[in-house]
Amino acid sequence: MSRTETTAAAPAGRAEYCVVACAEAWRDAGEVLASPMGTVPAIGARLAKLTFSPALLLTDGEALLMGDTPAVGVRPGSVEGWLPFRQHLTLTATGRRHVMMGASQLDRHGNQNISCIGDWARPARQLLGVRGAPVNTLNNPTSYWVPKHSKRVFVEHVDMVSGVGYDRAAAAGPSATRYHRIPGVITDLGVFDFETPDRTMRIRSLHPGVALEQVTEATGFALSVPDDVPLTREPTEAELRLIREVIDPKGLRAREVPA
Repeated sequence: MSRTETTAAAPAGRAEYCVVACAEAWRDAGEVLASPMGTVPAIGARLAKLTFSPALLLTDGEALLMGDTPAVGVRPGSVEGWLPFRQHLTLTATGRRHVMMGASQLDRHGNQNISCIGDWARPARQLLGVRGAPVNTLNNPTSYWVPKHSKRVFVEHVDMVSGVGYDRAAAAGPSATRYHRIPGVITDLGVFDFETPDRTMRIRSLHPGVALEQVTEATGFALSVPDDVPLTREPTEAELRLIREVIDPKGLRAREVPA
């Protein structure tokens, strides 16, 4: 057996389950811009483009639309378009984009905070700021990637709303709910969504080796739990080869989700 065959045949690790879960967020997305924020989501977006979402548009993270799908951290060998910041904002307003953002805090309704921790008048920590989160959540699908699932992130109430959740969008009325959608939240423990009658977070799947109690104890609010919680799907042999040999040969995924 060759070294390549041995590498591809090695069992999938937790980071690779997370990559596949992120890739699934862009399944059959069509010709939309993928905006992954984080190493694992970036690998996932590339995996989606190389497999089940070939029309997906990817950027180099700055101002170029990539014509090929290079490894993470490698400059594209082919460029098919220019997307400076002002045009990126215009694209966001049209809804032809699916962003996967991070979250310093996230509540049961999907309200996200990346601005500050503590009281607004005198915060204990200053973070990124609101940035484009409200426009993202009200104009195009917005998923979230949380590399370390904990009660510090999943809180009963966020200290400030940056990304808009389902309850606040509903309170704002039709102009806010028309294009508002949070397809999923992917963490190092599992995959979550808001497909419940009251649009609160539920468990969609758990990664292999993760116990239900481990997730509920690491979450600062009560999750909706289906009667039969499935496992996150297994990466195929072809997907593992792409992740390990083409997209992330340096193993950068393990920096976000250690083995």
